[in-house]
Amino acid sequence: MSQYAAIDIGSNSIRMLAAEVDAHGRMAVLASERQVVRLGTSVFREGRLNEATMNLACGVLAGMAATYRKLDVLAVRVVGTAALRDARNQLEFLARASTILGTPVEVISGLEEARLVHLGVQSQWPHPKQRLLVADVGGGSAELIMSDAGHIAESFSKPLGALRLTEMFLKSDPPDPRELLRMRKYIQERVAGPVARFGAAKIDRMIATSSTAAAMVCAVNRVRRSRRDLADRLPATAAQIRRLYNQVSTTSLEGRRHITGIGPRRAEIIVAGVAVLHEIVSGFRLPRLYYSTAGVREGIIADLARRKVGLAQARLHADRRRIVMALSRRYGLSVPHVRKVAQFAGILFEQLRSLHALPALNGQLLEAAAYLYNIGHWVNESRHHKHSLYLVANSDLAGFSEWERIVIANLCRYHRKSMPQPSHLEFQALDVEGRRTVALLAPLLRIAVALDQSQEQLVDDVRVVSLDKTVELELQSPRDLDVEQWHAEQVAPVFREMYGLPLVVRVKR
Repeated sequence: MSQYAAIDIGSNSIRMLAAEVDAHGRMAVLASERQVVRLGTSVFREGRLNEATMNLACGVLAGMAATYRKLDVLAVRVVGTAALRDARNQLEFLARASTILGTPVEVISGLEEARLVHLGVQSQWPHPKQRLLVADVGGGSAELIMSDAGHIAESFSKPLGALRLTEMFLKSDPPDPRELLRMRKYIQERVAGPVARFGAAKIDRMIATSSTAAAMVCAVNRVRRSRRDLADRLPATAAQIRRLYNQVSTTSLEGRRHITGIGPRRAEIIVAGVAVLHEIVSGFRLPRLYYSTAGVREGIIADLARRKVGLAQARLHADRRRIVMALSRRYGLSVPHVRKVAQFAGILFEQLRSLHALPALNGQLLEAAAYLYNIGHWVNESRHHKHSLYLVANSDLAGFSEWERIVIANLCRYHRKSMPQPSHLEFQALDVEGRRTVALLAPLLRIAVALDQSQEQLVDDVRVVSLDKTVELELQSPRDLDVEQWHAEQVAPVFREMYGLPLVVRVKR
């Protein structure tokens, strides 16, 4: 499994998410934080970020960075949206924030924001065949996305954020009817383009994201704010949205704070937020919308996982793979077999990162050993693992350092029979890091070899599930895997010796 982190520096709040993503794209949250900072307040009033707000935001970012750094994430992406797009002094803030985080902060376009929102929604609530309208009403902008069969058909980004509209139009408490009228007219004018563009298309479902949508759906379904995760996928009908808008737009701030589902800070900008969603639902003549907890952060993590960011270092690049493949062929190994073993070795290294905690580059050494582990057969069937050690250790592996070559050789040595012992001189000659690398990766190589024991490539895929007190290996194939399952189970004692956890092997047909 791969771990990533994302930070969304929005106009109203800053959000951080760290999550573990498995080989099938399933996301498990490791840490999640949100802090209202209101970067947009000074930007929408004065066109620039003020010093106090920048100081507050930098403090929040430092705390969030400390959280995800403890999790050994592969990569982090930090993005800024509407407020930073508009701020004249954005470069000053970006320099400060990037220094604190140790990674660049990107100011993304509205269309990139829409892409990430769509990706986040589809990763958490897939709609592979339906036509969707996805609306994300943030603090500074609103993104409208038409999605068809899981792909973006078209998207718009409009200056319709709840904080921006509040600063522009709503000065009275409760809002003056004339203020509301001007705001609604402004919203309608900016929604008219997407309505004209999308309006004739049949929309199977509308999904709304962001805190405004969460508060609105919680309010109409009477879900307490402290339990708003329960609102995920709940609906709000057009009639419910209209009634809520009439209620919040005629109620004072203090009264809005007492509405179930709407928090004290959200109550300050909820009128504008609900107004935007009300006009979208009305403009498209939709009967209801559904809320999704997913958004930009989930989109960032799904995007990093799909592109395998940070994992490229764990796989052999073309030149290195060509070198080990040439040596493998020289000693007569089956190319389809070693490729399959290398594939499984890479999956195991990736999905067990949280257990072995080795640098990504060490994945290349495991993959190289998967291509070369059996070359000792060229010398003699008997004790061929030791012959593999000798041949690799004395081969010219261009592009690999001497330390890497010796680690690979030792991995080949321990693909079978005993694990490292004090009497094994080649192993003891390694430094501490090398010995630890070999000890942790040798069981993974043994499993990878076992999964193609028949050399017929019967196993289609393998999935690792790390539980609290066990590691489960799920083999996927419609074929009979009795031989592969049995051989993988024989590695369980060695795996437990190195990792302190039992290994269970199951077959999924």
